Amino acid sequence: MGLLHLILLSNLFSVSVTLESFDAMEAEALVVKCPNRDRPNRTIKWYHTQTNQLIPAEEGGRIHSSGRFLWFLPTTKEDSGNYTCVSHKNKCTMQSAISVMVYPYKPGICFPSQIRYPNDTGTLTSGRIVCPTIDNYENATIVEWYKDCKPLQRQSENYLMGKKYIYIKSPKKLDEGHYTCHFTYMHSGNVYNVSATRRFIVEEKISSLVPPKIQNPLYDSVIQVELGSSLTISCRAFLGFEEQDIAGVTWDVDETKAEDIDPSRFCEDSQFFMGPDGYYGEAILNIEEVKEEDLLSNFTCTAYNEKGYVMHTVTLKLKLPSKGDNHSIYLVIGILILLVIIALLVILHQFFHIDLVLLCREIFKPYKTQDDGKIYDAYVIYPKNCTNEANFVEYFVHQSLPDVLENKYGYKLYIYGRDMLPGEDVTSAFEMRIQKSRRLIIILTPQLTDCGEFAYDHQIALYSALIQSNIKVILLEIETVGDYEGLQESLRHIIKKQGTIKWKEKHTERPHAPNSKFWKHVRYHMPLRHKPLQFNYAV
Repeated sequence: MGLLHLILLSNLFSVSVTLESFDAMEAEALVVKCPNRDRPNRTIKWYHTQTNQLIPAEEGGRIHSSGRFLWFLPTTKEDSGNYTCVSHKNKCTMQSAISVMVYPYKPGICFPSQIRYPNDTGTLTSGRIVCPTIDNYENATIVEWYKDCKPLQRQSENYLMGKKYIYIKSPKKLDEGHYTCHFTYMHSGNVYNVSATRRFIVEEKISSLVPPKIQNPLYDSVIQVELGSSLTISCRAFLGFEEQDIAGVTWDVDETKAEDIDPSRFCEDSQFFMGPDGYYGEAILNIEEVKEEDLLSNFTCTAYNEKGYVMHTVTLKLKLPSKGDNHSIYLVIGILILLVIIALLVILHQFFHIDLVLLCREIFKPYKTQDDGKIYDAYVIYPKNCTNEANFVEYFVHQSLPDVLENKYGYKLYIYGRDMLPGEDVTSAFEMRIQKSRRLIIILTPQLTDCGEFAYDHQIALYSALIQSNIKVILLEIETVGDYEGLQESLRHIIKKQGTIKWKEKHTERPHAPNSKFWKHVRYHMPLRHKPLQFNYAV
């Protein structure tokens, strides 16, 4: 469960986790230190990893925290477990895990064999043994040193004891063993005992210093990025077999500290820890927003110790879409182009449909040559003026309509009163000529509701249009009729179904203008012009 909480907490803060162990005896004081390097203006909080419960930063409690330090005054067996320290600065967050193990006191045994601080398997050829963790205890005083649970003589010729260490003169194999320092620690007026143990091994005086080695990133690495995105680059280096005073890992951008370039965009954090095979350092560079200028910069990680230094450079490259992405992009572009074409076609059809149809008729001249039994292209019905006074409707029917459709575009019209033969039976003439016409043009004016002279003419025409469905109707509203309530029901049905072509006031100035919108609509509804059959006779 503790490991699960540790992982969840790691995901919460989006940083790497390191684990450092502290061992203590029951009923002694224990002060642990957060491994994250101390930085100014950085806030540090401590949590129980298992419960994610915040440890209060208040003195007086048996377990409390302050900055990088966590106190157990004194320890109990129940304190064993994992603890997490989290440090914040601006948008950078670092966390480290601390493992605490408290061992019960057993009479006759000065320390459990498990309690061994770093370097328990290392080589201390100099003979200088530092009391482990004593720097975590302010104003600590060493009371006694033990070797394999036996007290050492302070005035011995083989040992030189200081405030924090013991020095073995000319160490021999006989001096190998476990050395325990026992010291007292005073806190808030209370005195606590502390003991810590470290193993000492005598080997040949071979220097344990080795040059640092960067494990990642690889030399001259290239990272693909997207402009505007955030980026985290980690540099981890092996610094030696034991903790060193002079060692570090850091990031530079074009030979300048990243945070010195733009603190709002760059943030660097570093940490150090003992691994199973040595001492490691890690520097994490957070880039809040990748900009185009970063593609031209060199990001250099430098790892150094007393033996030397090593540098690895990382460059950023704009991420290119994969082949699958290319296909997706082409598909999206193709769909967008198709949608644009469809939209343009809809617009053309909406606003220029009639013009396009008339243009095609002019270009391709699709005249019909077959004999359909029709004589007239259109039969014109209009209300005759009941007062026998000249008006615009009479002028339109007998002047404008023939001038445009017949004289300009070659249609053949039948107009009552103009094409009626003398002595011809009117009733028979109506029916015969309507049957011989391809279209029926009805002139709509308010007079249709007042004058009934052509009622029979209308009845035959509407019967052919509605019942027999052998003729198409073109309704020309020359004068505003209004709500059409005064018209007969069959005519209102046609108006509701197909609408009317309205004569605008502006057409009155040039009633014979064939390119006006009104005449284009009329021509659009007229049939294709017929071309009579031609016969060649041999002479």
